[in-house]
Amino acid sequence: MIKQIAHSLGFDAFGIAKADELTDDARFMESWLKSGQHGEMDYLARNFEKRIDPRKLVTGCKSVVVVLMNYFPSQKQDVSVPQIAKYSYSETDYHTVMKAKLNELDKQICAIYGSESVNNHQQHIFVDSAPVLERRWAERAGLGWIGKHTQLIHPGLGSYTYIGILLLNIETEYDTPIPSRCGTCNRCIDACPTKALKNGSLDARRCISYLTIENKKDIPVEFQSQLSNCVLGCDICADICPWNKKWAKHHAHNELKPIPQIIDWQYNDWKNVTEADFKFTFCHSAILRAGFNKLKRNIENVNLSEAKSDLLK
Repeated sequence: MIKQIAHSLGFDAFGIAKADELTDDARFMESWLKSGQHGEMDYLARNFEKRIDPRKLVTGCKSVVVVLMNYFPSQKQDVSVPQIAKYSYSETDYHTVMKAKLNELDKQICAIYGSESVNNHQQHIFVDSAPVLERRWAERAGLGWIGKHTQLIHPGLGSYTYIGILLLNIETEYDTPIPSRCGTCNRCIDACPTKALKNGSLDARRCISYLTIENKKDIPVEFQSQLSNCVLGCDICADICPWNKKWAKHHAHNELKPIPQIIDWQYNDWKNVTEADFKFTFCHSAILRAGFNKLKRNIENVNLSEAKSDLLK
């Protein structure tokens, strides 16, 4: 019944996992954080026990409902312009879209199973907004496997999906995880310009997405020449993935229609964008979260790297 409701609301895939402690992830994260690979993302070290066990995040939690929404666009930027990651193409911030659908799912579940099926005294709906390991729960809910690029790969959709979480205080039928199908393929690892991927782990300090979005400081000089024209986020490791080449398909969600300027703007439009233009164009977009100054900084870093390359020719 829950899956039928999720389907009716427009989610592309859904699964349910039994709430439990993620012991393997706990050991990995302790080592990963200790090595400093999270960079400036100090929030990843906070609420550690809640991050690895949803039962400690929401009192009474028994089940983890995971939903996916395809965002792979039918139109893409010209490769010659400053690149924006595909997840932020849409006019409406995906957080807003996903949370609206999850709230409706929550409402309908309560109507059928009773208000006690969720903890109404605590936040129990999450879209990149709390200490929840979304990709791991998606894997546990049978929605795919975590690839060597550390993203969820769904059989049929690929990795261009938003992940939403709804924590339930009732038990239900649970889905079965599927094994990884990456095999010996290392294309994502080999394609990463900054060598951020290694042994199924990501060194955020080297990741272009981190450097252009999360990083508050100037982008280190050693990476400026390796940004590959990316100014907000990066899709290089996903674009090269054979499973995405096979499975990624254009989404059909009107709520996720792209901002026309992202598709239409040429190099000089991005380079000369003013703060007023930025706020007007991206007023409801996830891009607004990054901020005008960060976008301009990243565009300048790309320009600087190109200038250095020209001098070396």
